Amino acid sequence: DKSGAILKELLFKASELGVMIRFTPITEEHYQAWVGRQGKNRYIITLLGRQVTARHIAGVTKAVAEQGLNIDAIKRLTGRMPLEEENRATRACIELSVRGTLGDKAVLQKRFMELSNEGVDISFQKDDIFRRSRRLICFDMDSTLIETEVIDELADRAGVGPEVRAVTESAMRRIALLRGLDVSVMEEIARNLPITEGLERLMTILKRVGYKTAILSGGFTYFGNYLKQKYGFDYVYANELEVEEGRLTGRHVGEIVDGRRKAELLRLLCQVENINIAQSIA
Repeated sequence: DKSGAILKELLFKASELGVMIRFTPITEEHYQAWVGRQGKNRYIITLLGRQVTARHIAGVTKAVAEQGLNIDAIKRLTGRMPLEEENRATRACIELSVRGTLGDKAVLQKRFMELSNEGVDISFQKDDIFRRSRRLICFDMDSTLIETEVIDELADRAGVGPEVRAVTESAMRRIALLRGLDVSVMEEIARNLPITEGLERLMTILKRVGYKTAILSGGFTYFGNYLKQKYGFDYVYANELEVEEGRLTGRHVGEIVDGRRKAELLRLLCQVENINIAQSIA
């Protein structure tokens, strides 16, 4: 019964200060539902792409609603886009803060994966203390930090490209086909690696804000170390190619870095850096 007078005073004061106030009347039921959401799980959903369209946002918000989650806020993390097509920004990012009890995480992730095929990447994170205290980021190398598969580049130089591409069941069988290749080829490939767009900027910022970075790759240490030296990665774990008399033997040295080994290395790095694994990104 007093809200009208209060709002009038607020509007007068806002006008005096040159501030714009927006308000929306809500029902008591709406307010009670808002209060009742306190203490519910919170999540952050981030959309990133060249362009994030209304269709992308509609797909994400529909998937969120189907899981019974409530959207508390939608925030743009990049600048507004100009109307002129040729002047448009090369990237767009929007963040949704959502709250509630998640019905089926697997179903939500599947839907987000389907939407990501439409030109936008989507991340889904629990909004907790760990999200704000990440300390370690681990990257794959081939087709991630670089826009190629190094073993295919090596195979082409060795004249066995089609044979290597045809072998899919064993990475070590592919390495065997490289026997006799001169190691100087690796230096030439390294100097001409197609670096993924944005890597230099990413690494500059990560180092500036104190992140530790690692390459955990099923590729080869020679190329991982090249990236480490050029961009300042802290750790590199990959497969070591055996060299004798300046040529590849077609064998490897040490343990194979596969998916299982990458998981072990991630846990090991967290121990070395004295952080909780929830503070890592992989």
